[in-house]
Amino acid sequence: MDISIGLTAVLVFSAAVFSTLAVVLTWEVFRDWLTRRQVAKRLEPVMTQLDRDERGTSDDLIRQFQDSDGFFAELARSLPGVERTKALIREADVEWRPETVLLMATGIAFGLGAAAYLVTGTLIFGFVAALVGSSFPYFYLTRRRSNRLNHFEEQFPESIDLLTRAIRAGHPLASGMRMVADEGPEVVAKEFRQTFEEQRFGLPFSDALLGMVDRVNLVDVRIFTIAVLIQREVGGNLAEILDNLAETIRGRFYIRRQLRVYTAQGRLSGYALAVLPVFVGVVTYMMQPDYIGLLFTTTVGKGMVVIALMLQAMGVIWIRNIINIDI
Repeated sequence: MDISIGLTAVLVFSAAVFSTLAVVLTWEVFRDWLTRRQVAKRLEPVMTQLDRDERGTSDDLIRQFQDSDGFFAELARSLPGVERTKALIREADVEWRPETVLLMATGIAFGLGAAAYLVTGTLIFGFVAALVGSSFPYFYLTRRRSNRLNHFEEQFPESIDLLTRAIRAGHPLASGMRMVADEGPEVVAKEFRQTFEEQRFGLPFSDALLGMVDRVNLVDVRIFTIAVLIQREVGGNLAEILDNLAETIRGRFYIRRQLRVYTAQGRLSGYALAVLPVFVGVVTYMMQPDYIGLLFTTTVGKGMVVIALMLQAMGVIWIRNIINIDI
């Protein structure tokens, strides 16, 4: 492969990616400024009345997930799967909009596809690379959501214990949630803080709890919400219920850690199977470039490379699904 072609491909990909990031950041700054201006105008009479009545204010009001206007917003709303994208953004806890994801996916897809086409000279390689590039923002959001949910799950039993101690000390449930919001671990405290502020500013308590379920898609949070709502309807010892729930969560987390140990060999095998073909191909190309070069200079070879990459991806996903055991 000519070095100048490779350098051109790298420059094209870098220019497309950085241009996309510049457009996205500019769009986000302008949208945030416009949203703040609109919210300030709406809250101006309310804040004036609150100051007149000498009431306290809060810097952490209910979040407003409002759809923005504009061409990109309309285009994003017209695409299939926009609701799933919104849910992914909400669960990943990032200040993005669906049109932001659309811009990033389009820019990265164009850059990676153009670079692959310049290197290989084949449209099918460019198309496959564009598909892979368009999925990068979703991979990032999925990874961020997974890390956030893992941290939440680790810290949730400790927060439940803090809420239980507050209830046993005589505090009402809402006051206990405020204590968790102020003193609990940050990932969990943030969700409890928003739930407390929502019910404090007029949202029904059950709706505020269900809103936390929407933001944190975990079985433990759903069980917690159901237990609290049932106890408010029929009564019972809420502190004992929460103690049992915390122990159950810790038990499930302990079993999950054990399963990670038991499936470590399977994960290592999956990583080895994913890396080995690439490693062997690179080494063979260094030793016999003419032999491997047939895969990139002939039509049959290019088709074999595409099929091999697809099968390799399917194998990695298959192995991950096998070793990923839900508890």
